[in-house]
Amino acid sequence: MSAIPLTAQGAERLQAELHRLKTTERPEVINAIAEARAQGDLSENAEYEAARERQGFIEGRIRELEGTLSNAQIINPVELDTDGRVVFGATIQIEDLDSGEQLNYQIVGDVEADIRSQRISISSPVARALIGKSEGDVVEVQAPGGVREFEIMRIQYI
Repeated sequence: MSAIPLTAQGAERLQAELHRLKTTERPEVINAIAEARAQGDLSENAEYEAARERQGFIEGRIRELEGTLSNAQIINPVELDTDGRVVFGATIQIEDLDSGEQLNYQIVGDVEADIRSQRISISSPVARALIGKSEGDVVEVQAPGGVREFEIMRIQYI
């Protein structure tokens, strides 16, 4: 498996989720299974089936997180020689030149991308267009609704 780029904050979030799954959710579901077994006939026990399904999800997520973290390449943009350019992990303020709307995004790895938290994947069209550019540059992005132009207003390395 190849290296998975992560920001330091993204790696911390994944570690926290892994810890929560192992120390809280796994023991809770084991107790729920034990309680459901104590009720008798497992063939018609909905609580048992639900707990087993939840256990499968938790165990799968634990394996996924452990695999991601074992292959993680943690990148801290503060430590990079950026020369004022957009790099992985940078937080960028851009302006949509058509609407004048100001947008803020952090460019992160695929596994930590979350548009609601303003974190976009390095493989997204917007991030690919921004990488390597500087403040004041105008970039064109092929969006589903057509070509959009953005001006880079500010770059931060947090």
